[in-house]
Amino acid sequence: MTHRYHSHSLRKGRFSEVGRPYLVTFTTAGRYPWFSHFTTACQACRAITRSDTQGASHTWCYVVMPDHIHWLLSTTEKHELSQIIRMVKARVSRYQDQPIWQPGFHDHALRSEQALKPTARYIIANPVRAGLVKSVRDYPFWNAAWL
Repeated sequence: MTHRYHSHSLRKGRFSEVGRPYLVTFTTAGRYPWFSHFTTACQACRAITRSDTQGASHTWCYVVMPDHIHWLLSTTEKHELSQIIRMVKARVSRYQDQPIWQPGFHDHALRSEQALKPTARYIIANPVRAGLVKSVRDYPFWNAAWL
């Protein structure tokens, strides 16, 4: 079966609003489980944290799954959403010394602040739903602003 990715179509007309929360998902090329390796998953977590410390984003929560990342973030005045994702992907790829990502990403703008916590709960529960752990407390590759 041939998979056809339409990442180029996803970028057309993409607009990011400063301060708006976005749920973003980006996937490894061929869904290879790069983040099953502890050090690679840690590098992805550090890349997200670095985006925040450099003032490019504000992370509400994230989870690094074996072959993709879910990230709930707000943009800042410094960078648009596409730039933020490109920077995080580049940092992780540099660590691996090769490109590891499927082109593009999926984003969904949250319409209200009331949607933040339910969306965060959904994101953080991904490892449990995927059968990786029985409790989110047992999964090391996530973080949330409410901790």
